[in-house]
Formats: sequence, structure tokens, C-alpha cells
Amino acid sequence: MTLKARITDDMKSAMRAREAERLGTIRLLLAAIKQKEVDERIELDDAAILLVLEKMVKQRRDAMSQFEAAGRQDLVIREQSEIDVLQAYLPVPLTAQEIQILVDQGIRETGASGVQDMSRVMAWVRPHLVGRAAMGTVSNLVKDRLASAR
Repeated sequence: MTLKARITDDMKSAMRAREAERLGTIRLLLAAIKQKEVDERIELDDAAILLVLEKMVKQRRDAMSQFEAAGRQDLVIREQSEIDVLQAYLPVPLTAQEIQILVDQGIRETGASGVQDMSRVMAWVRPHLVGRAAMGTVSNLVKDRLASAR
């Protein structure tokens, strides 16, 4: 079953169970997926849907930090519940050690020798880590490993 089909099935079950908050979040997710498909005139595969999910989770985390700064605990709670629903569709996050192993493998596979090769390593690593690690953290790790490879 594709990820999109699973999300659609979950929307139907949320409708039957009358879970309004969960249903609303799933509908937002499906709308974001549909928007991306219409904009790019393609059918999104699971990897592309994971990118949409990551973006939505990041947006909610950013909103949470702003709501916390403004003292709006009610909105923080709502954003966190949306994050919980969205994260159910993301794969299990990798440990720091697993990320390190993949970064090292990417450096070997691409033949990277310095920071100038960072984009090649990131292009190799990204498909292996999508939805499973924060790409900002991975980028910093790749940069550090390539800088120390000199």
C-alpha cells in the first residue's frame, strides 16, 4: 500500500470515528500533497510525500516556538497534536550512529575529498535519510567530515 493510499484510508477511518482534529490534520496533508501534484503536474511517490510531511512538521515546529514566545499555550497544544498525527506517517528516525555510517558511506561512494564535494555527498545521502533525519543536522555532519578529511 502506498503512503498516499494509507493516508486516504486513515482519513476515512477518522471520519467514521468522528475524530475532528485528526481528520482536519489529515485533510491538510492531503491538500498539500494534491497542491504539489497539481503544481508539478506529476503523481507524487512515497519519497516526495515524505518531503511534504517533513515540511509540514517543520512548519508546525516553527509555529510552536512562536506561539510559546507569545504565551499562547492553547495554540502550542494544537500544533503539537498536528505534529503527532503527521509524524505517524514518517519512518522511524535514525540514530546518530546510523546517520554517521550513512554519511561515511556517502563520502566513500561519491569519492568526495573536501568541502567542495559536499553537494555530491548530500545528493547521495538525501534519498537514504529522507524523513528519517533532520537534513540540517546531516548537512553539518557532512561538512564537518569533509573538512576533517583534508
